[in-house]
Amino acid sequence: MQGGHKLAERVTVTMPAELIAGIDRIEANRSRFIAEAVRHELQRRQRLELLRSLDSPHPDSTATAVEWRPESGWQHVNSPKIQP
Repeated sequence: MQGGHKLAERVTVTMPAELIAGIDRIEANRSRFIAEAVRHELQRRQRLELLRSLDSPHPDSTATAVEWRPESGWQHVNSPKIQP
């Protein structure tokens, strides 16, 4: 950001007329509406990707993974659990 303003780029997007009409019914500023919708969708997809990566983590990340264990604090995931 420069001077506290976010940089913007002009893009041309082709959309079905009914989508444009729907946007125009609820929002006077199409650009703001579309930017907000795209931002929301990007965040949704990033969350899905994170969930997928948690379900099947990369082998390198499991070697360094840690978890909190109340009985012993932070431990490497593959280390033996300490019995109280």
